[in-house]
Amino acid sequence: MTGTPSEAATLLEVANGVATITLNRPENRNALSVELVESLGGHLDAALGDEAVRAVVLTNRGNTFCAGADLKAAVSGRPATPASGRTFIDIFGLILDSPKPIIGKLAGHCLAGGLGLAASCDISVASDEALLGFTEVRIGVAPAVISVVCLPKLRRADALELFLSGERISAARAAEVGLINRSVPAAELNAAVAEVVGKVVLGGPAALALAKQLVYKVPAMGRQEAFDWTGPVSAELFQSGEGQEGITAFREKRPAAWVPSR
Repeated sequence: MTGTPSEAATLLEVANGVATITLNRPENRNALSVELVESLGGHLDAALGDEAVRAVVLTNRGNTFCAGADLKAAVSGRPATPASGRTFIDIFGLILDSPKPIIGKLAGHCLAGGLGLAASCDISVASDEALLGFTEVRIGVAPAVISVVCLPKLRRADALELFLSGERISAARAAEVGLINRSVPAAELNAAVAEVVGKVVLGGPAALALAKQLVYKVPAMGRQEAFDWTGPVSAELFQSGEGQEGITAFREKRPAAWVPSR
């Protein structure tokens, strides 16, 4: 494990092909402080650059996954920027562009920018005790930046209701409207996320990266443009070493070479 609770704003642990990044400022409800954004970005860089890592789990200590902006540190209404220049928008870029699946394990409440962080994950599972909400309007601001990652997951009617009311909703309701994938009892959260991760790492690394791109890119393309792109990349994967290994492993009824050993 990298860091200790008293020193690091986020923690990184790698085991069995899975990197777990833990938001580690429970006393500040894991708010998006300069320190936490900097630490989270560094650990995402490390996890995504580690060839042994097949998937990333993003979780938290304390009863709040992330409460959004660090209001105590805000100055003149403008969020602070880490010394490296990395911003919360850069964190979204790392997650959305990651070729590796990123799974949100929401072991607590998730509000404002924190809900944007959860929604940017490829798959998110929350404890049924968690409350989630776009609370920005209650303090006179709006969910502007996080709308980029949240709106594609929401019907317009639900987005308007949640954005305008600032209401905190249950994890079950958040799953119903598509912000997260599912809500489970707190005692079952570890097992539920382990199940998701266990399924995801069965996929080939290049195949997973392309599968993620399909979800983000194809809906924005015209039909012919989509066929023109997907046809060649599909053929390339079938002919690749990864594709041939996967087909061979299937025929031989054995795990593919990329499946992490336990």
